[in-house]
Amino acid sequence: MKLSKKRVIGTAGIIMASTIVLAGCSGFGGGSGGGDSASGDITFTTWASESEEGAFKDLIKKFEAEHDGAKVKLNVVPYDQMFSNIDAQLSSGDAPDVFRVDYGNLGVYSSQDQLLDLSPYVSDDESKAFVPAMWEAVSYDGKPYGVPHQTDVSALLVNKDMLKAAGIDPATLPTSQDDAWTWEQFGDVAAKLRASLPADKYPFVYNWQLGGAPRWLSWLFQADGALLEKDGKTPAIDSAAGEKALDFTKNFFDKGWVPPTSSTKASTYADSLFAEGTTAMAFIGSFLVPDMDYFNKFDWTSVPMPRDERGATDLGGNALVATKATKNPELASEFLKFMVQADSMSAFCAVTNELPTRTDLAGDAITFAVRPDVMPVFVEQATTIEPSDVKQLTTPAMAAISTALQDQLEAAFTGGQSTEDTLANLTAAIKEATK
Repeated sequence: MKLSKKRVIGTAGIIMASTIVLAGCSGFGGGSGGGDSASGDITFTTWASESEEGAFKDLIKKFEAEHDGAKVKLNVVPYDQMFSNIDAQLSSGDAPDVFRVDYGNLGVYSSQDQLLDLSPYVSDDESKAFVPAMWEAVSYDGKPYGVPHQTDVSALLVNKDMLKAAGIDPATLPTSQDDAWTWEQFGDVAAKLRASLPADKYPFVYNWQLGGAPRWLSWLFQADGALLEKDGKTPAIDSAAGEKALDFTKNFFDKGWVPPTSSTKASTYADSLFAEGTTAMAFIGSFLVPDMDYFNKFDWTSVPMPRDERGATDLGGNALVATKATKNPELASEFLKFMVQADSMSAFCAVTNELPTRTDLAGDAITFAVRPDVMPVFVEQATTIEPSDVKQLTTPAMAAISTALQDQLEAAFTGGQSTEDTLANLTAAIKEATK
């Protein structure tokens, strides 16, 4: 399977408020843009898939046409070089004016005073054009240090043929948050598949491999638990909800519901196992739908993630930010605002199968280029994460917490470590990370 340049992005979980409110705010509304209010040259550094790069180039041409005298130099780099380059450039005073950053890493830069505070350039009314959870994702200490460009979330892909063979009628699959499987119902489906499938096939696979360990937090949030207390520092994971989430996900391995080699330190992505027919279901991000459509030669569809006390999913996607040292903050901020106008965001998301962050861009407002029939499930799934979840997932300590999650979940899932010890070890690691 080809490796999407986007698949390595997004270590956590996100999203959209359940109420869609039209917000044609000045500056973010789309259409005429900002005129020639700012001019000069700026540089924009990003990683990008082929479709993303094409969309960025088209939007830059439009921005330059609408802003007389403005020039944007696009620099596309491999993702694995992106942040080491940015860090070095920030240290040397040679950073780009604007760059792309995933939500999980944004807090590191904003907390270190390396990004342009957009408060003078974005009004309160303009900020209300975005889903509250996504505006929280770009904010630090109450100030915005970027704009939420797009998001992607995980839902559950299912192989209809494998479900039929197990006696599960695809016509009975959930289609919305209203009829999403409960944990118990999901477990029943997994057990039925396990009894039907041969030993080398599995009911499902979860996508917490290769840096994706924070996706486990979706289960914690579904159980109405928390990673951190409201102060953003005190560990909250050692709780009844934490115990429930960990016990349930340990069942994935104890009961043979997932491949034994698909834990948090596995070297194979979940979508690869689904595409080759090793699993009947897979938790997959919306950004991988084009890959799935290209490689999968069987009949598949999407269904919502299971829910317990509430629904939840992971925070994928990226923001656009300006560096504090930019020599042209007016043009940089104008460019950021242009990129998240309704028409700009709609065009970008349509060709990349990524999800909007604006409240006036509901799922039916965008015609997705690939498998538009399965995208409404992802769009609605995005409504399940709350601003409080996002605040935890974008903590500057997330990098260290992510490493601890990978180590401790691996020990619990494949090493026989008890739930009690796992939660205690995670609590100690979170305390250390948030000092």
